[in-house]
Amino acid sequence: MTDSIKDKWKSAAEAASPPRPERVRPIIIIGAGGIVRAAHLPAYAKAGFPVAALMDVAPGKAEELARSAGVPKSFTSVSAAAGAAPANAVFDVAVPASEVLGVLAQLPDGAAVLIQKPMGETLAEATEIRDLCQHKRLVAAVNFQLRYAPFNLAARALAARGLLGEWHDFEAQVRTYTPWHLWTFLATAPRLEILYHSIHYLDLIRSWFGNPLGVYAKTVEHPSYPKLAATKSVMILDYGDSKRVFVATNHGHDYGEAQQRSFALWEGTEGSMRATLGINLDYPKGKPDSLDYIHRSEMKSGWQSCPIRGNWFPDAFVGSMGALQAFAEGSISELPSNFEDAYQTMALVEAAYRSSAQQAEKIPFDGK
Repeated sequence: MTDSIKDKWKSAAEAASPPRPERVRPIIIIGAGGIVRAAHLPAYAKAGFPVAALMDVAPGKAEELARSAGVPKSFTSVSAAAGAAPANAVFDVAVPASEVLGVLAQLPDGAAVLIQKPMGETLAEATEIRDLCQHKRLVAAVNFQLRYAPFNLAARALAARGLLGEWHDFEAQVRTYTPWHLWTFLATAPRLEILYHSIHYLDLIRSWFGNPLGVYAKTVEHPSYPKLAATKSVMILDYGDSKRVFVATNHGHDYGEAQQRSFALWEGTEGSMRATLGINLDYPKGKPDSLDYIHRSEMKSGWQSCPIRGNWFPDAFVGSMGALQAFAEGSISELPSNFEDAYQTMALVEAAYRSSAQQAEKIPFDGK
């Protein structure tokens, strides 16, 4: 591979950017929790997306955050926020999964809505949310923002230039310490790791490779979190006999940083890519994301670092909101992570939990 080809690959990856609307719309954020403070508001400020109002049912919560973030209005009820919203407003619903359905029911018919993942706590709830979105004719997407992480946009640009050849292997691994206590609503959640974390990787895999034939999964509790639902998981996605795809997570590795890991790895017949997902390392402060790649024709040069612009948090949140606004105005023809597509990710999550609950294949140690 010549230096000029390398330069073209790197420049293509560096230039990769998420969709943006031609005319930005005002955003009404429903929920004023940690994710809004740490990701939504910084991302929208960086992108120049105006936030018109914040709403939270907790007294003073939205008001305090609105004041500190320079947001002009705050509310304590969905109905009040919806009633005061401009006609072209986009609603950003950032509430726990169990509250999504009740919020959507109070929004105007035909509204543009970005729904924080997951799409409900179960597939049954996802079905109700899907049906309500259809009934109210909502232009709705679920905020699977990992698709828009700068490293993933760059990886797609490299793959589009033929870096991988025919892909045959993908893995996502997380071995770190996650401070689950930062999310109080998870203390009593019956489902945790797959539904609230690995769902990102399952959705990312679907976005790259389509729907798998099936899934084998096991999710288990960690002794460091005796009061929480399962926080460690292994999932194998079935894409046929010539491809290996798996996700492995352990959120209780509190033995220092030396052996902590957070990465996604693509492998093909011609090349490979490895992304570091820095937010999982030293959360919530995080570390920088990165993307490295190698091509078979340049094995002597070894792995190359690909320039990327930003990190998963907060930059990917620009992509999910930008794509929704661009689709709502008609400047793009497809809405990634629309509620119908997100429903399929929820179906995969549900299948993983069903697989985990089933008894494993017994081993005939006695010959029987």
